[in-house]
Amino acid sequence: MQLDRFRDRTVDQLFEAILQLRSLDECYRFFDDLCTVGEVQAMAQRLEVARMLREGLTYSRIEALTGASTATISRVKRCLNNGTDGYELALSRLGR
Repeated sequence: MQLDRFRDRTVDQLFEAILQLRSLDECYRFFDDLCTVGEVQAMAQRLEVARMLREGLTYSRIEALTGASTATISRVKRCLNNGTDGYELALSRLGR
């Protein structure tokens, strides 16, 4: 399974910690300590690219709107088509 490539005790601990966060403010505080601004922005950009791909936007339109490279857009599209449905799960729960 694809998920097994990074599954271990420390990753479990990270994900369990994220699941304990109860508000946007708590998320901002945790991720401010955990990640650089660029890392958080990169993850947010990938989620936005996934949302746009689901809506049928073209690579060029997504690139223009988000600044994402075509390599990033392509990787997100591969995950949408052949991944573990993580983007789909998150976006559907967000109602997007």
